[in-house]
Amino acid sequence: MPYRHTVRQTTYLFDDLRTLLARATPLRSGDELAGVAAQSAEERVAAQMALAELPLTTFLNEALVPYEQDEVTRLIIDSHDAGAFAPIRHLTVGDFRNFLLSHQATTQTLQQLQPGLTPEMVAAVSKLMRNQDLIAVAAKCEVITAFRNTIGLRGRLSTRLQPNHPTDDLRGIAASIVDGLLYGSGDAVIGINPATDHVQTTVRLLTMLDSIRERFAIPTQTCVLSHLTTTIQAIEQGAPVDLAFQSIGGTEGVNASFGVNLALLREGLEATRSLKRGTLGQNVMYFETGQGSALSANAHHGMDQQTAETRAYAVARAFEPLLVNSVVGFIGPEYLFDGRQIIRAGLEDHFCGKLLGLPMGMDICYTNHAEADQNDIDTLLTLLGTAGITFIMGIPGADDVMLHYQSTSFHDALYIRNLLNLRPAPEFDNWLQTMGLFDDSGRLLPVSAGHRLLTGPLFGT
Repeated sequence: MPYRHTVRQTTYLFDDLRTLLARATPLRSGDELAGVAAQSAEERVAAQMALAELPLTTFLNEALVPYEQDEVTRLIIDSHDAGAFAPIRHLTVGDFRNFLLSHQATTQTLQQLQPGLTPEMVAAVSKLMRNQDLIAVAAKCEVITAFRNTIGLRGRLSTRLQPNHPTDDLRGIAASIVDGLLYGSGDAVIGINPATDHVQTTVRLLTMLDSIRERFAIPTQTCVLSHLTTTIQAIEQGAPVDLAFQSIGGTEGVNASFGVNLALLREGLEATRSLKRGTLGQNVMYFETGQGSALSANAHHGMDQQTAETRAYAVARAFEPLLVNSVVGFIGPEYLFDGRQIIRAGLEDHFCGKLLGLPMGMDICYTNHAEADQNDIDTLLTLLGTAGITFIMGIPGADDVMLHYQSTSFHDALYIRNLLNLRPAPEFDNWLQTMGLFDDSGRLLPVSAGHRLLTGPLFGT
């Protein structure tokens, strides 16, 4: 069905809903590369005006990817809760924006709406929002998950300790873990991106992580970010798996490019839950996403990259994850050209994920060939902190030596926690105080050479 809007004497025609959404999206290089971006700022405004007048029910009647061809579309439509949608069924996309920004949209109201929202509705309303709108609404959302600690409580900010090593050397990884713990990092997860995806390497790393966690009774969870099939094989070999990791996307084709489908994700969920290793909860999935993956896989079906990204959150939502991480700038300048585009995309991803009920974290990052620098990271970190982000990354020196990109450091987490008076997850916060690493006001304490974390074997015997 075509859509149109007239600006002065020019009428802009948009062939279908996919095209309308793409033309309404703020400028980014990936949509230009795909040939779906607006040709001018005026066309973009015309698309946004037409989108504002669109009834929300349109998204229940016009699929962006045909139902018969795509299991993600089937998941979105088949799991939609009409009862939860009823209070906003009469709204247009523009009305929905106004509602979200109103005092009527409380934390509880938004939680009740979540099952009634489709990712396309959420992507659409985000395209009508300024950055401050995205922050204001996301800050009202609260999504709480649990495994060995409690993630996502208001007033808390967790971190993923990422101790990668270019050769998966156990001693190098262990040194990075201790470094991060000394700075209060690691309550979201201690998670390694392995250099290889071999099952035995994964088992060896998982065993080492679990040994360190048990030796110091750390109330957190560990993860080796291997492919899900590798993790399932590790479970079959008796490895101590806390969380199952997988990259996911917003269409069946993207997920196929990652080597997964919904049935395999379900198998990974059930295999990991069968171990019953969580003490406070059984949220066992850890997903990574990011704008541009659908175009990269040639599986975008004419959608803009932000809409495709938001559909990935529908996939994540079906598996009740502990953590969802948008790796916002990792894909490079072909998709997000500079700091301005990375900042906008980060705020969009966080807003859309939170509104759909996900524990959204962010790898606030850039590659060295993007037009971005650490000041852009500081800006986005501060904005996401005010928006209530669930977790960020903690990487030694903000420079990942295995993946070769720039992210946020242990020190960055201390900065944003101090600035906004945020604390780690409560169980981890108590552990930091017990270990003499933080005082009761959350300030970092000096550590002597004889501290427990710095003496004796870290893992094994």
